[in-house]
Amino acid sequence: VQLQASGGGSVQAGGSLRLSCTAHGFISDYFAVVWFRQAPGKEREGVACISSSSLSTYYSDSVKGRFLVTKANAKYTAYLDMEKLEPEDTAVYYCALRLGDYAGSRCYTGIRHWGKGTLVTVSS
Repeated sequence: VQLQASGGGSVQAGGSLRLSCTAHGFISDYFAVVWFRQAPGKEREGVACISSSSLSTYYSDSVKGRFLVTKANAKYTAYLDMEKLEPEDTAVYYCALRLGDYAGSRCYTGIRHWGKGTLVTVSS
């Protein structure tokens, strides 16, 4: 399985970006998509999750109300729509897969596959 996050770029504070996560290879329908980010000099943190059925989502407090995670009809594509971006959102964003139809407080654990990241830079 190969994962790739894309769509990153530079934006001013208050702006929006859409990140995409595309998977290649054999992937079970039972995978949830998880988004992480890592800011310069900081540890990686979980951002958002969407369950394998897309019926459940979960967001970290820092992005709740500003970010939206969805899956496309295409089986192996997911999105992270980011609005009202802040300089603190500057980071490399990664998508990942975990097993299960679950999106809750434990969704940042049990990662099975990691993707390559995409850089988001928010200027003030």
